[in-house]
Amino acid sequence: MTGLTSIFWLFLILWSFLGPLYRQRALESQRLRALSRLEQRRGSRVITMIHRQEAINLLGIPLARFINIEDSELVLRAIRFTPDEMPIDLVLHTPGGLVLAAEQIARALCRHRGKVTVFVPHYAMSGGTLLALAADEIVMDENAVLGPVDPQIGKYPAASILKAVSEKSRDEVDDETLVLADISRKAMSQVRESVLDLLLEKKMDREHAEILAQALTEGRWTHDYPIDPRQLAGWGLPISTQMPREVYRLMDLYPQPAQRRPSVQYVPVPYRYEREQ
Repeated sequence: MTGLTSIFWLFLILWSFLGPLYRQRALESQRLRALSRLEQRRGSRVITMIHRQEAINLLGIPLARFINIEDSELVLRAIRFTPDEMPIDLVLHTPGGLVLAAEQIARALCRHRGKVTVFVPHYAMSGGTLLALAADEIVMDENAVLGPVDPQIGKYPAASILKAVSEKSRDEVDDETLVLADISRKAMSQVRESVLDLLLEKKMDREHAEILAQALTEGRWTHDYPIDPRQLAGWGLPISTQMPREVYRLMDLYPQPAQRRPSVQYVPVPYRYEREQ
């Protein structure tokens, strides 16, 4: 009996270490199969950039994800592996991230000769919006949003730093704040030029492109201001709300880490509601 008990406890210990690894490998296989099916259906290269809050293996510590240099390296590699005339579909779900990484990806997408489509099933803010602007078509869920691309310096918006400095006399502002203001001015100018270049590459007329680039980068709204498909279409961007079901199914394979008590619950099946006559 003691031997069986020891084997049982040994199995539980091994499973606590190997179980999460096995489940992660199985999930990755499901994702690759889903990507292959979507590619076959659309005749494209499908790339995902999905930044969920992920859990570190074993410890279960939540880890927030953003657009970073590693992302740009991987996306640029995927683009290099894609024939020049083959369409690229980018499934995007991100709060944003490094401007450098986002600009690298956006410019590479813009230079690709085949059609580039960005799918936004939920949100693509800040740097994610920059990537969407590089697409020939932006396909969004009707409730999905993009956001402003005004640069942030540390934890403050660059536009707010400049406004705060402009409202004080030189003697009231310390040297460090003046340096931040100088960086803010340069950052806003650089991001505005990047957005303008992307819009002009997509054949938007210069006057309209300059107005839109100014609106998105000047700090007119808060950084998390949601811009929905209707507003984007009104600005002349190539917006569609015909989201393929395969994209929603793909998103299901990138779940948030499980919590002890979920904050949102529902019966996970689609209902077909028919009103009684």
